[in-house]
Amino acid sequence: MAEFNYVALNAEGTEEKGTIVADNRDMALAHLREQELFPVKVDEASFATKDLDIQIGDAVSPRDLSVFCRQLNSMLSSGVTILASLGMLSEQTENKYLAKSLKEVEENIMRGETLATSMRAHPKAFPDFMVNMVAAGEASGKLELIFVRLAEFYERSAKTKAMIKKASIYPIIVCIVAVIVTAIMLIKVVPSYTAMFNDLGVELPWITKAVVAASDFLVAYWYFVLGGIIAIVIAMKAWHSTPDGKMAKGRVQIKLPVFGNLNVKTACSLFSRTLGTLIFSGLGLQEALVITANTMQNEVFKRSLLQTSEDVKQGIPLSVSLKRSELYPPMVDYMVAIGEETGELEDMLNKCADYYDEEVDMATQSMMAALEPMIILLLAGVVGVIIAACLAPMVRMYQSLGNL
Repeated sequence: MAEFNYVALNAEGTEEKGTIVADNRDMALAHLREQELFPVKVDEASFATKDLDIQIGDAVSPRDLSVFCRQLNSMLSSGVTILASLGMLSEQTENKYLAKSLKEVEENIMRGETLATSMRAHPKAFPDFMVNMVAAGEASGKLELIFVRLAEFYERSAKTKAMIKKASIYPIIVCIVAVIVTAIMLIKVVPSYTAMFNDLGVELPWITKAVVAASDFLVAYWYFVLGGIIAIVIAMKAWHSTPDGKMAKGRVQIKLPVFGNLNVKTACSLFSRTLGTLIFSGLGLQEALVITANTMQNEVFKRSLLQTSEDVKQGIPLSVSLKRSELYPPMVDYMVAIGEETGELEDMLNKCADYYDEEVDMATQSMMAALEPMIILLLAGVVGVIIAACLAPMVRMYQSLGNL
């Protein structure tokens, strides 16, 4: 088997580019024509032009999953069989890991397995949430609608994730710059003034003594400082992987002055969207709550939802259990209660998710507006202290000369 880069025209006359795997060039041309594509250029991929199978971060991103669900739904709606759809998608999908997984899913279905069972064998490509949705869709005969809802879910998930990453980039970069600038000034700038301070013959101000002492310590023991920072980071990561560490991290995330509000609203959006989608698929409320809990990134919300699933099992209304947890804003409790009373819980959960999606967007913008001046002031304060420490002895010397 070889890889071929192709340029082709689809039925609408739009140019498409991609890579296709085939035994030879003639087979690649045949595969393209089967997909109703008119080949314009087909060349075997060389080492320089071949796509590298390198994954950074998650093997399959929410964006990859949303595109896959959209494409599969379009093919199934057009009357294409599930086997043919998976075969075409495995050749067209840009994510190499997902493409390989789809090929293996296709082979398993040919052996007689269901789509959900075949997908469950590839947990890195297909999350449990998706697999359970597909299983419910196969059982209820609503597979096409399930993929529409999955596509919408992962599109919103990708959008939210992108917004949070975008909001985090600026403060992270500024903090890194602040650390680098401070280290350079303490290691390079302050030592160059130390000899001059000693020659001044005046009592150094406390701020200068403190900065000089910090500079001397950092220059003499920088390897201990660096090693200590690395050890602390490793220890914190190890602790955060424990149950107690996850809970402590979750509590801190929802109590932070600036980020806490955003984290709570993000969790509310994820909870509402996931639970509403699972109920739509036909899953029971208790089972849907367990699956939803396992999708939550915050351990506090995860454990709370697992307890909620037990409460529901005992006959306690969902809205009552959510209110007991004291984690969710009143809006969530109120809308869930209305959904339970009217029998339209799925619809109310989706409306709640839409509301908190907008809230996350606004909270992100507000957070950015608040963080920018705070970080600038922090950076100015750190640099200002070092500059003041360097200038203070000279000011004191000039004052002494003026008194002569």
